[in-house]
Amino acid sequence: MTYGATFTAWRDATPAWRDYTAHSFVQGLGDGSLPRAAFLHYLQQDYVFLIHFSRAWALAVTKAETVAEMRLAAATVNALINEELALHIETCAEAGIDEAALFATQERQANLAYTRYVLDAGHSGDLLDLLAALAPCVMGYGEIGKTLAATAASAAYRPWIETYASAEYQSVCRDVGQLLDDAVAHRLGANPQTSPRWSRLQSRFATATMLEVDFWDMGLSP
Repeated sequence: MTYGATFTAWRDATPAWRDYTAHSFVQGLGDGSLPRAAFLHYLQQDYVFLIHFSRAWALAVTKAETVAEMRLAAATVNALINEELALHIETCAEAGIDEAALFATQERQANLAYTRYVLDAGHSGDLLDLLAALAPCVMGYGEIGKTLAATAASAAYRPWIETYASAEYQSVCRDVGQLLDDAVAHRLGANPQTSPRWSRLQSRFATATMLEVDFWDMGLSP
């Protein structure tokens, strides 16, 4: 699977990427060994995370320098709020947790650290800083969904897996990858790896990836 040249370069230069995409939480989703209580705890925290993530993508609209960038950022906000959150709402409702309770969830420290890091990247930097912080979540879940759809030994968490393996979500990953490539070319030129910003953006991507690892760790500790 490929989500663009920039993402691939940053991913391959990030040692923690496998810790994120092959985390024991992810393995538990695939083989069905993840306790249901841990999954529901994760969904509640992830609901709050996605609220902040949607705000970050809304911020991307204001950081955009082209109409194409604005359109894709706005479309991603719509996909997050009206599609991805639906999985969390439906699954938690089946366990007796309504959306009001989800919205009132108290954020754990790992959640606070990650969401505020992403928002700070957007407020203090430009669109590239924000996309570097956003990309690990978007594309990482795409990779995880596709891998688990092909290898999962249990159907226990099949709806979650199918959400991120779906053609719709994979299209979002490709679109965001293209947005990232185009934004890099627009701001850093045809040879972005020669720019002094490249290593700083890679570092921001790597930090966000490590915060994803911490988020999975949190999910295992209800």
